[in-house]
Amino acid sequence: MMQQDWNIKSRSDTCQVTNLPFAEGDFFYTLLFWNEEESQRVDLSESAWEQRKQDETAPVPFSHWRSKYEAPPPPTPEPLPKDDAEGMLRYFLKQQDPKHQNVCYILALMLERKKLLRPLPSPEKTTLLYEHIVTGETFILTDPQLSLENLVSVQQEVSELLGAKSSLVAETRL
Repeated sequence: MMQQDWNIKSRSDTCQVTNLPFAEGDFFYTLLFWNEEESQRVDLSESAWEQRKQDETAPVPFSHWRSKYEAPPPPTPEPLPKDDAEGMLRYFLKQQDPKHQNVCYILALMLERKKLLRPLPSPEKTTLLYEHIVTGETFILTDPQLSLENLVSVQQEVSELLGAKSSLVAETRL
């Protein structure tokens, strides 16, 4: 199994088996699968989940969890682009450059402490799964296994990057 280092997959608003929309407060199941090129996220209603459990030939997901559906709020126009920790995390994840692995890890921890990202169980020790509280997106990161000696320098790097965030935002517009 080849794992892609980072990826973000959005939550679906409908069951991907029945094509019926989720209603506010419905419980649904998210399943993650790996293929050679990328991860695949599948969101199922409770009834589709129950049917799937009866199918012994169904492929086994890499990970799965149960969530309560919350309709996304209507998008608000942003007067300025996001240039905070979340925007920076998205920027670096989009780059898919392994040299940013440590920074992504620290940014994800910061967003977890702000209660914007919720950690999800992962069957692999080297992979971290997070769900965005508001959007339902799944963030997949590689755990860099930072030691305490490395932690201070990475925190300093993140602080410097957050101080220079406007230049990163300018790069994303190109």
